[in-house]
Amino acid sequence: MASVQEQMDVILRGTAEVISEEELEHKIEKSLKTGEPLTVKQGFDPTAPDIHLGHTVSLRKLRRFQDLGHKVVFLIGDFTGMIGDPSGRSEMRKRLSQKEVLQNARTYQEQVFKILDPEKTVVAFNSSWCEPMKFEDVLVLTSKYTVARMLERDDFSQRYKQGKPITIMEFLYPLIQAYDSVALKADVEVGGTDQKFNLLVGRDVQREYGQEPQVALMMPLLVGTDGQEKMSKSLGNYIGINEPPDEMYGKTMSIPDFLIYPYFELATDIDASELAEVRRALEDPQVNPMELKKKLARRLVAMYHGEEAAKRAEEEFDRVFRRREVPEDVPEYVLKEDRVWIVRLLTASGLASSNSEARRLIAQGGVYVNGERVTDTSVEMEFKGGEIVKVGKRKFLRVIRTSL
Repeated sequence: MASVQEQMDVILRGTAEVISEEELEHKIEKSLKTGEPLTVKQGFDPTAPDIHLGHTVSLRKLRRFQDLGHKVVFLIGDFTGMIGDPSGRSEMRKRLSQKEVLQNARTYQEQVFKILDPEKTVVAFNSSWCEPMKFEDVLVLTSKYTVARMLERDDFSQRYKQGKPITIMEFLYPLIQAYDSVALKADVEVGGTDQKFNLLVGRDVQREYGQEPQVALMMPLLVGTDGQEKMSKSLGNYIGINEPPDEMYGKTMSIPDFLIYPYFELATDIDASELAEVRRALEDPQVNPMELKKKLARRLVAMYHGEEAAKRAEEEFDRVFRRREVPEDVPEYVLKEDRVWIVRLLTASGLASSNSEARRLIAQGGVYVNGERVTDTSVEMEFKGGEIVKVGKRKFLRVIRTSL
């Protein structure tokens, strides 16, 4: 195994906060002396089926622990997923059914091994120790923490001040997450900066159960493609690791320039010397950020789809967006009428999810037919067949005419 300092350098790269570095160093020293790997845990509530680049920031850190010889527990919160993590929420989350949670959990497992080493990963479900708990066990757990401490948490505090309801079940969420650390005897728990409160509760509860507290290792939250909010599927600013290569490449090319460096640092396997080159290039006014963005897009696509797919995605992007050509593989929509209301065409073909979205897209100047921008939301257009409808930067459709 690598030395203490070598391990610390690898583990600390890109982290936002570690509580505490001294404890982590001590745990690594002990691991080297005893030959026992650290147990490194991260929990995932399968509230949505897709893993995106935002999730991979911490998953990649787990992989670094694996590369250093430590034991990683990929914990699927199938039990807590039916509660819903209240972190950062202004209201209670919608509860999912057990069927929904388990379906999402299966999808998670299919995707996570694109990053983690399956031979070095323990997949655990927290229902295995939560469901057998008796009511007495739950009462004992609740006695380990106070309401006052719970209300120190920002989202709970804000809701309490605003008179918004907070259920006792939501108070139980961080306690159950903490008990997961007790059940696993976790040495380290990894999470985003928005998980700080929960990770610290885990440290306190482990002490109450007579265990050495885990190190809380927090990773930055990856900002989404909009450049404003953290990456989230619900906000539509995400890049999914299972998305087609062309879509992944195109979305990456749409990010603001100021996100190039953090995406390289947090979402790729770039080494320290290359990362330094990226920083120098971004500071050089002679370097076009577009070239760095292309390098980033190629790298991300290659990581999840292979080098050949990355090459094809880049060629397709250049053809469509730089040379303004139509993609090779354009979906077709069969139209039976001579004339059709443009809004209805967009919704019926799936280019827009509703009439209101179709009107908004037209009003924003994002709809073209054969390269001509559509500006009138009420217009009925004639189609003879073969016309190309374009919505936004990446959606294309070829209209096919057929007789009744």
